[in-house]
Formats: sequence, structure tokens, C-alpha cells
Amino acid sequence: MKRTDFDVFFEEQVASGEQVGRISRLTHGLYTVVTDDKEMNGEVSGRFHYTVEQDRDYPAVGDWVVFDPYENGERAKIQRVLDRKTILSRKKAGGSHSEQVIAANVEAVFIVTALTQEFNLRRIERYVQQIYESGARPVVVCTKKDLCENPAEQLAEVEGVAPGVPVYAIDNLTKDGMNELRQELRSGETISLVGSSGVGKSTLINGLLGEEIQSTQAVREEDDRGRHTTTHRELFQLPNGTYIVDTPGMRELQLWGDEQGIDQTFSDIESLSAACKFRDCRHEQEPGCAVLHAIDEGELEADRLKSYNKLKRELKRLELKDRYGTHRTNRMLHGPNAIK
Repeated sequence: MKRTDFDVFFEEQVASGEQVGRISRLTHGLYTVVTDDKEMNGEVSGRFHYTVEQDRDYPAVGDWVVFDPYENGERAKIQRVLDRKTILSRKKAGGSHSEQVIAANVEAVFIVTALTQEFNLRRIERYVQQIYESGARPVVVCTKKDLCENPAEQLAEVEGVAPGVPVYAIDNLTKDGMNELRQELRSGETISLVGSSGVGKSTLINGLLGEEIQSTQAVREEDDRGRHTTTHRELFQLPNGTYIVDTPGMRELQLWGDEQGIDQTFSDIESLSAACKFRDCRHEQEPGCAVLHAIDEGELEADRLKSYNKLKRELKRLELKDRYGTHRTNRMLHGPNAIK
């Protein structure tokens, strides 16, 4: 794997004589480190374990790391992780308040969704929000075009909830639409795929690679739910020099970040808000609300505003938990003097 993606940003972090590789695979705490000419199994050093402060500090797929080779250069002892350009994260599933890094140093994220029962506009909004939070650019890839009666209508719905985001429809079997999608592949950049199980992420990667690298399985006919074919995160290099990260399917995406970046995801609502009579308009019952007027005129879906408010509340709660802890946050949000 040639280091066409190792640029000045990373070079300036490496001292003379240090050896650098990229994490291409992570499974059950075991790493694969790749350099220009070889691939090694790796693990973090004892010193790394001792100095790490939080889970996000451990290597993730896409990270560049400084390592020491041992066992005649067949294994790598990871000493440190280079600063990241971007971090695609989510809140860990369950009740814990902690961050799970999905991939690092990705320039674009393909949101893969099927034009079948799995199709969900609210889920797409959540993905777009998290990708903007990461610093990467989102792209929506709609698969199983052949199983959809009216793909143009559904693509228009996606464009409505992801303003300015490129949207593509493909048929993984016939490869229809694949050439158009290749416009998003840029040599030296890294792309991550995200989406539910069974939407065709592994099939998509095989199509872009031109060979059957990732195993695939059919979805269950009774509920259109996918099986977890991909069980780990892995980095591949495409023939044109683009790198692509496959990830296990996610049944849910719990947001991680703060509410400051939500204006990109909901740029349509933010634009309308500028015309509201009151600067602090909550778009509920205020007179002169341009957002509510747009809903009344059929220019904006009411569900879009509901989703906007829901995600803002969710991100605000995360921000407060990070600052004050769970118990105090609950009092602030649900107590007698709750934040409105």
C-alpha cells in the first residue's frame, strides 16, 4: 500500500529515523500496520497503555502511527498515534457516555442506504450531521435501485434532507450508476462507508475494487434486515489510489459532538431562520416565524423541523453531560428550573 495519502500534515509530526505505518485493520483489539512494502501484526506498547487518557486515544483504522519493529521486522510495537485530520465518531451504544472512533483521517464518508424497506430519511439526517461533525464531506449512495419502483422520487427526498450533498443511485448487480459514483473517488484520499447491515457496503467495495474481496450475504426477505457480513473495520486501496474503509453495519447511530455544527446539516432551516421576526425564534408558535410559514406553504416538511429540534436536544444533552456529568445534566434538563 503506497503512501500517497501521507502528506506534509503527517510528515511534520515524525522525527528523523522514526518508522511510520497506517492502521489498515482493527479486530478485537488487534491491529494490522501497513507500510510501503509490508504488512505487520501490531499492538500498542506498555508505555502507550500507561499514558493513554481515553478510548479515543487508541489507534483506529485510518490512523498513522509511529512503531518499533521486532521479531525480525514481522511485528510492530505501536508507540504513538499521529494527530488526526478528521475523526468519524459516534457515542458508544448503551448507557455509557463515551466516544467510539469509527475511522480516522477520512476526507469523505459514503452513507450507504438501500432503496427498499431500509430507506429512512431521519437516519440519513443523523449520518450527515455526524459526518459534518467529523470534518469530512458526506456523500449519499442509494443501492438496490433495481428493487425500487420510483427511484427518482426517493432520490429527491434524500436531496431534501441533505441539502448540497451529492446523491447517487446504483444497482450493485448490473453496476448501473457506478461510473457516476466514481467521480467521488480521488487519488490519495480516504473514504469510509457507513450504513446498516444488508445495504450493500461490501458489494459496493467489491465493485469499486473490481474483485471479490469482501464476502456478502443476502438480506432476510421477511423484514429486509441484513446480516452482519463485515465484523471488523478494514482499509483497502482502490486501483485509482483512493483508500476506502469498510465498517460493520450499524443498527443505530448515536450522535457525538455538540450542536454548533448542526447548521450545515439543516442549512435549509438555518437559512429560513434568518428571516424570522425574532432573532431567538424557537420555531414553535412565535409570530413572524419564517420556518413555520415555510411549512404552512408546503416549502418545508414538518418532520424536517421535528428532526432538527430532536437532534439539537440530543446534542445539547451530550454537551451538558460532557461538561457537568449525567446526574447534574438530568437535573438541568428535567428539574423545576429545567433549560428550555
